Amino acid sequence: MSTEAAPAEATVLRAGPDQPSLFTRLAYGVGAVANGVKDNGLAYFLLLFYSQVIGVDSRLVSLALTLALVIDAFIDPVIGYWSDNLHSRWGRRHPFMYAAAAPVAIAYFLIWNPPVGWSEAHLFVYLLGTLIAIRVCFSLYEIPANSLAPELTSDYDGRSSLQAFRSYFGWTGGNAMSVFMFGVLFPLFVTKAIPNGQFNPKAYGVYGAIAAGLIFIAILATSAGTHSRIPHLKAPPPKRKIGVIGIFREIFETLSNRSFIALFTASVFGSIASGLSASMAFLLYTYFWKFTSQQASLITSGVFLSAVIGAVLAPIISKTIGKKKGAIIIGLIAFLGSPLPIALRLSGVLPAVGSDFNFWLVFWTTVFDVGLIICYQVLSGAMMADLVEQAEVRTGRRSEGVFFAASAFIGKVVNGAGIIIAGLILATAGLAKGADPASVPEATVLKMGMLYAPTIVTLWMIMLGVMSTYSITRDGHEANLRLLAERKSRELDATLQD
Repeated sequence: MSTEAAPAEATVLRAGPDQPSLFTRLAYGVGAVANGVKDNGLAYFLLLFYSQVIGVDSRLVSLALTLALVIDAFIDPVIGYWSDNLHSRWGRRHPFMYAAAAPVAIAYFLIWNPPVGWSEAHLFVYLLGTLIAIRVCFSLYEIPANSLAPELTSDYDGRSSLQAFRSYFGWTGGNAMSVFMFGVLFPLFVTKAIPNGQFNPKAYGVYGAIAAGLIFIAILATSAGTHSRIPHLKAPPPKRKIGVIGIFREIFETLSNRSFIALFTASVFGSIASGLSASMAFLLYTYFWKFTSQQASLITSGVFLSAVIGAVLAPIISKTIGKKKGAIIIGLIAFLGSPLPIALRLSGVLPAVGSDFNFWLVFWTTVFDVGLIICYQVLSGAMMADLVEQAEVRTGRRSEGVFFAASAFIGKVVNGAGIIIAGLILATAGLAKGADPASVPEATVLKMGMLYAPTIVTLWMIMLGVMSTYSITRDGHEANLRLLAERKSRELDATLQD
């Protein structure tokens, strides 16, 4: 079982009725627009809006973000288990998805339209409350929606295709809102009193209304678009009485899986690396490369092309060399290539800072590296989906929600670690807050690059090393499907005999 080649009998299985149509894959994917818009707004604009525009202490804003994230993280496993065991005429997942649409949209609108004239303490409570509402209500949608992937198809490559659609819409939707903010809204709200639209609170109020509408539409679109598949989805286990201890015992039993532990641990280092990369991106553009805001905006726009590259490449990699091998190879190329321009500048082989060559080198490196990173994320997400059948063989339970909730949990808990590391790098390099790029000493800039590049590469290499212990291949997945089919056949025969 060391090869990734598909046996003949696997082809028959993959041609089964559970292969979703193009419409279903599009409907499933478009729901990730909600993820992209929400994540983009909270990550890039919320701190700026509340601290610089509204006037709340940035430490209080960061505290509110952290508290909401931690509270949500510990609720995720409960939501996952609940959605795995829900009995309803609309199946296990869709009731949560439909129910979350309006509350998420309302909370997202409210967070960008805070009350006027409130004290800082009251605004902090308001921010914390709306953040918790957004996080928890969105988890009610996101975890069941992610859990749909292994239910919509058991096909090894079909799952990569589903994840590719979802990843494309998520990256594109989130990035589109950033471009819209900088290219349309902020310029639109420039006034004599407020010459920079980024500091006009009305811009964020309009953004909140548009973003909330997109989130609402995206959630309903994916819920309604996959509704016809409900009769073909997996049924919940029979109703039973089980206490809190029993629930957590089952969750622990489900997650006690070597391949899951490999993905779980890899995601720890991956989440830290992602937080570090996101925190340092615009700082590196500004100080290390001395790019203008227009150049930084153009690099951001390049992510639209990256999303296409990642979404198209992932299913091809899955079919040709398999998910695990493909994720490791693609990851090595992407994660070693990403800091390459920094290493070249530190080595003194690039032209002087500010040259067009440096900009286009970083632009195209970023486009292709982000595309490869998206491909990696698609493959690793599909690998998570393949754990479901392996766990079902061992425990007799379908636990999609538990797996995806645990994955979300670790991403939220360690999300801030990358930001902390970024702060340490800046402090060690000696970069002052609000420093003018033209006045920062060259030694400080070079030290920032020398600290960042090896740190990010080390985190990524540890992540890939841990992922190498994941053991489910194409053959192993097909074997699990056969075992489950045989078990179901025996259970049916026993029922008929009774």
